[in-house]
Amino acid sequence: GAVPKTSQPAIGDILDVYENCEDEMLVMPIGDGLSGTYQNMVGAREMVEGKERIHVIDTKTLAGPQRYLVRKAMELREKGLDIERIKQELKESIESSISFVIPADFEFLKRSGRLTPVAAKIGTILKIVPVLTQTEDKRRITLHCIKRTEKKAVQAIIDHFRAQGVGENWLITVSHGGVPEKAKAVLAQLKENFAASATELFQLVPSLVSHGGPGCIVIQTIKM
Repeated sequence: GAVPKTSQPAIGDILDVYENCEDEMLVMPIGDGLSGTYQNMVGAREMVEGKERIHVIDTKTLAGPQRYLVRKAMELREKGLDIERIKQELKESIESSISFVIPADFEFLKRSGRLTPVAAKIGTILKIVPVLTQTEDKRRITLHCIKRTEKKAVQAIIDHFRAQGVGENWLITVSHGGVPEKAKAVLAQLKENFAASATELFQLVPSLVSHGGPGCIVIQTIKM
């Protein structure tokens, strides 16, 4: 019955990490606007001697695509690419990312302040399935469309993915707030339409469920 809350990492904790590592560092937090963590990490960088070795990039995303970006950075490092080339490769993927949320409970996103005013008002209407997406600058969450059923909501996302050219060499991820069977059904619907795309299924971490709400489904894609 309690309302969960989340907090950014403390500046002091970030400084400890920065100061205790002498190597070049690539920092990849949740996207700016979706969390204040990015600004905290940029601010902490300015306090450190030799800040040139610390590279903070705006992933403009979270969950599945963010996980993919970290994995891609590690793979590029293993191939021997320098950090500037790695950043360049990552930015090409970052700009391609698309995210959708199908919430089971609007109140969590409304409380977090991450919804645009229009989306928050729509959330008061009953017996609808809202599909939310990121604003054009990817800093907030806004309404994409409203459907009568979850299957039609997923179909609307499929239609948008198709319009954006999603297919081979794209990763599609489905993340869920504690509803694995529902997430598996959504993933199966996506696989039927994007057989050439890589797919992954995840359970959301508690900090993200605190905003998306229990039962939410997050559908995302990013160019690999």
